[in-house]
Amino acid sequence: MNTAPSMPPSGPPAAATAHHVMVALSGGVDSAVAALRLLEQGYRVSALFMKNWDDDDTDDGLCPAAADFASARAVCDRLEIPLHAVNFARDYRERVFARFLADCRAGLTPNPDVLCNREIKFDVFWRYARSLGATLMATGHYARCAPLDADRVLLKTGRDADRDQTYFLHTIDGAVLNRTLFPVGDLTKEEVRAIAHRLGLHNADRKSSTGICFIGEHHFKTFLRRYLEDAPGPMESTDGTPKGHHDGLMYYTIGQRHGLGIGGAGPAWYVAGKRPADRTLIVAQGRHHPALYRPGCLTAAPSWLTDPPALPWQGQVKIRYREKAHACTVEAAASGLRITFARPAWAVAPGQSAVFYDGDTCLGGAVIIAATGDS
Repeated sequence: MNTAPSMPPSGPPAAATAHHVMVALSGGVDSAVAALRLLEQGYRVSALFMKNWDDDDTDDGLCPAAADFASARAVCDRLEIPLHAVNFARDYRERVFARFLADCRAGLTPNPDVLCNREIKFDVFWRYARSLGATLMATGHYARCAPLDADRVLLKTGRDADRDQTYFLHTIDGAVLNRTLFPVGDLTKEEVRAIAHRLGLHNADRKSSTGICFIGEHHFKTFLRRYLEDAPGPMESTDGTPKGHHDGLMYYTIGQRHGLGIGGAGPAWYVAGKRPADRTLIVAQGRHHPALYRPGCLTAAPSWLTDPPALPWQGQVKIRYREKAHACTVEAAASGLRITFARPAWAVAPGQSAVFYDGDTCLGGAVIIAATGDS
C-alpha cells in the first residue's frame, strides 16, 4: 500500500481519522487513485458504485455497467475497502435525461454532465452516502478546493489544465462542496496513471471515458432517434441559398461540420445557426466564416459558488469544456446575464454552459440561451 507517494488530498482541512469518506468509484483509474490517496492519509474509506443508466433499456447496451462494476470490485479488492452498489437509473431518467430530451427537442445543445453532477453525483449520491455513515464524499474529478470561510470553500481548477473538470462542477450546492474531497486534483493524468502502475492496479491504462454515458459508442443522431421523432426542415446558407434539407434541428450543434451532406468544391460547411420558427438550419462555408463568430450571448439565471461578483464584472468565461477561457464583461440582463466577449467567440451554442473564472477560481455559471449579434 505504500508504493505510491503520500500527498494530501485536495479538499477541506479535517482530521482524517475522524471522517468516513465515501468515494464515487466508477471503475476508472481516477477514482481508484482517489481512494488510494485517501487511505494513505488515514481516512476511513468506502466506495459506492452508481449505475445511472439501465443497459436493459436497449438491445445492445449503451453503458458497459457490468464491466465497470467488475473493475470497481477489483479496485476495492486490491485496496481492501468495502464496495456498495446502488441503482440511480430512475433518478437519472427523471432528473437528467428528461431535461436532456426536452432541450434537444427545443433545438438546444444540452450538457447533461453538468446536470448529472448537480442532481445525481452531488445530491442523490451524497444523501445515500450519508445514510451509509459517510461524513465526507470524494470523486476522481480533476478539481481542487481551498478554504473560503468557516462554512464554505472555493472551487479551484485542477493542476492538469487539459483535464480540469470545474466546468462540469459549477452548479454544485456549496454545502455539499464543503464536504467533498478531490484527491487527484493536484495531479496530472500521467501522474495518476503512474501511481496506479506502482500499486499494480489493473485499470492503470484504462481508456478515459468520453462523451455522454447513455449514448456510449453510438452515433448521436442514431441514439436520439430512439426517443425523438424527426422534424425535417430546410437547410440554407447565410445568404438564404437553399442547401438541401435536414432531419431535425436537434441533431445538430453550432459549429458542427460532419453530417451535413453538402458536397461541392471549396472549404467545408459548418452549422452557423438555427431558426426554430420554420425549422431552418443555417450553414456557413469555411471554419472562419464571420457567421460562426458572435460578440456575446445571453444566459439564464446564474448559479454562483461564491458571493456573486458586483456587475458589471470583467473576468473570464468558458463556453464549452476543454477550450480556453474568453476575456469578457458580464452584465445583468432580463433573463439572467449578458456576456460580451473581448473578442468574438466561435460557435456559441445555446444550451451549453457559460462558466466564469477569476484566475484559477471557478465562480459559477449559467446556461446559454442565445448568442447575440447578427449571424
